[in-house]
Amino acid sequence: MSIDAKLAELDITLPKTPSAIGNYIGGVVTGNLLFMSGVGPRKPDGGAVTGKVGADLTTEEAYDAARLVGLNMLANMKSVIGDLDRVTKIVKVLGMVNAVPDFKEHPKVINGYSDLMVEVFGDKAGKAARSAVGMGSLPNQIAVEIEMIVEITD
Repeated sequence: MSIDAKLAELDITLPKTPSAIGNYIGGVVTGNLLFMSGVGPRKPDGGAVTGKVGADLTTEEAYDAARLVGLNMLANMKSVIGDLDRVTKIVKVLGMVNAVPDFKEHPKVINGYSDLMVEVFGDKAGKAARSAVGMGSLPNQIAVEIEMIVEITD
């Protein structure tokens, strides 16, 4: 089944590709690897999910924000490589959570992203090596930012 068909089956419509907020591009292909820039939880209205997890947002709300990051990342990936069927393996994910200092559930937050990648690409291609870390702040106080490395075919 194609990834576009899988997205339709999951009733997922990818958002518009978000614009970069700095002097960088969404992703770089070198050899058979795609290095994706960090992406935040942009909402369909152009706003973003903001705030500190553990103070302004619950773990569950941050999980949803991380899933939203995943939708934005899929849109970015498609704009960079043209076809999500080129993805053979999500290799590495770095999930950054804008959290209060004593927050302890970073992995549960980033599961929102990882769960979506497994839904879309399956266990074999979608499950990756991963880090889930806390940050003192993120750009524009977004709740979550995630970057990743992906193996692709020609």
